[in-house]
This record gives sequence, C-alpha cells and structure tokens, in this order.
Amino acid sequence: MIARARAPLRLGLAGGGTDVSPYCDLYGGHVMNATIDRYAYAIIGPGDAGKSCFHALDVNHEETHSCDDDIDGEGPLQLLKGVYARISRDFLHGERPPLTVKTFSDAPPGSGLGSSSTMVVTLVQAFAEYFSLPLGEYEVAQLAYEIERKDLKLAGGKQDQYAAAFGGFNFMEFYADDRVIVNPLRIKDWVRAELEASMVLYFTGVSRASADIIDRQTRNIDDGDQRSTEATHQLKLEAIRMKECVLKGDLRGLEATMQAGWEAKKQMAHGITNPLIDHVEQVAFAHGARAAKVSGAGGGGFMMFLCEPERRIGLVRALLAQGGSTLDFHFTQQGATSWRVA
Repeated sequence: MIARARAPLRLGLAGGGTDVSPYCDLYGGHVMNATIDRYAYAIIGPGDAGKSCFHALDVNHEETHSCDDDIDGEGPLQLLKGVYARISRDFLHGERPPLTVKTFSDAPPGSGLGSSSTMVVTLVQAFAEYFSLPLGEYEVAQLAYEIERKDLKLAGGKQDQYAAAFGGFNFMEFYADDRVIVNPLRIKDWVRAELEASMVLYFTGVSRASADIIDRQTRNIDDGDQRSTEATHQLKLEAIRMKECVLKGDLRGLEATMQAGWEAKKQMAHGITNPLIDHVEQVAFAHGARAAKVSGAGGGGFMMFLCEPERRIGLVRALLAQGGSTLDFHFTQQGATSWRVA
C-alpha cells in the first residue's frame, strides 16, 4: 500500500509577520491569506528491510538510514526526517518502521509561498493516511508547526501550516500558548474571479532564506524596537481591513490595503526589501500595477501585483523583461488531502 498526499501553497495577502512569536504572544496576530492550485506532494510506501529511504525528488537529494540508528534532523532532507522522527515517537511508540518517503513541490524553497511549511503539512497528512491516524485540520497544522519550529528549530510563524491544512480564503488569529483560530471566509464567486484576473505573481528568480529576516524581526520585537513594533501593529490592522474588503468586494479598498500593508512591512526589519525588489516594483507601477507586495518574509521569492485585468498582459510583458518569470494560478478551496493506492 502506498499513501499519497498534497497540500496547497498560499498567498499571504495581509498581516504576515504578526503570526511570529513573540509578537503574537504579546499582542495577538491577524493574518489574511488564500491558497492556490500549486502544491507540495508526499508519497509514503514500504521500505527495504530495516532501512528507510528519504528522497526529495525535485532537488534530487536522497538518504538511506538504518531504522536502528537515530536519524539526525539536519541537511537538505531535514523536513522529511523530522516528520518521520516525530510520528515514530508520538504515534508508533518509538518504533521506526522501514519506509520510503518521497516529496516534490510546485514551488522552490524560499519562494514566499509557504513551500517549506506546506511540505511539512503534506508529510504529516501522508503519514496520517499511511498509519490511519485520527488527525483533523487543526491537529495536522499544529503538529506540523511543532515539528518545524520546535523540533527542527526553524524560525518562522504559524500561518503557513494552517493555510495548507485548511485551504481557501482564511482570516486567522494567533495568540499566546499556540492558540490559533481559523475563520474560513465565504468569498463571492465574482470577487474570486476578479482577483484571479487582476493579480500577477512574479518570481524574482531569487530564493531567500526567510529565517534570517524572521530572526531580525523577532529580535526587533524582543528589543522593544518601536518602529518595528508599530509597523507590525499596522500590519495586523491591514489584515482586518483586507478581510472586510474581500468580503464586501471592495477592490479599490483591497488595493489600498495591500499597498499600505507592504509599506508597513518594509519597516519591520532590514532585508525585507532590496534594490531588486524596489526596481521591479517601480517597473510594475509604470506599467499598470495599482498595488504590490512580496509574498512571504521578503528579500526575494514571489511578488504580487494588482492591476486592471485589461492591463495584465502589458504588466506581465514588462515584468518578464526584468529577467524573472510569472506564475499562472487559480485559488483553491481544498486544503491538505490524502489517499491510498494499491
């Protein structure tokens, strides 16, 4: 028997960064995001006797370990090994069964689409399918968060795991003691269609280490940096405004909220923007963009632009001339899902 799973990547529309400790523990965080039809995939099947094989197909990294040995949580396959270790400890009474674990993703790490956290969610979902574990969306997301942030000690927030587990348009609330509330939003079909027609996703060609930026952001909050803290407060407010605009179909208000959130995010920490991002943003506004932001922690990855649909083609041409690439997408309502094949 083989178990397969997939979970959707997400666009961070507003409030990203307020889901990161210690800010959300001290003040509470609000995030508005939506998932798209680009996915992380995991496949789990039986392994050779006494051995488990971990293989990230898209980057061609592979490791084989004896089930009798401790498996380190380091290197390019740390996400696969980390999930395997935690599932074995918490659900299999410490037994490490021989398995073959394979993964691949529609987006590279550092894309700003939550690809790493989405991969952890996908792996947890696949293990839950393989071993018939009774895990709902909240349990899958929380377990994925603990594996990534606590077991593997990778810096970051909480929104990506919950977006991948639940899917759709969600307004999320984050509080102390890892308390999370996911509020699914009922978006009118015409609003969803208009957003798809108006939004351009542009990959800068630069994948960045989000952990470095998040570390700086965390230190700023810990140190009581007033500029960074006030900017994060503003981001949280823009997430609330974004929710209202999306629900009401106020597209002009949505554009203004996205741009205001991006301007606030730039103040949170050094490295969120850079000369390349600034240049691309200037080019985009010169060719019809009405709002811009980076999806994710910043520093590179994907940039998002809103424009009038009739100006989309011209905007795409201008962006492609900058050396990056664009990504076509549709919003998806489905979160992490899994199935079995013989």
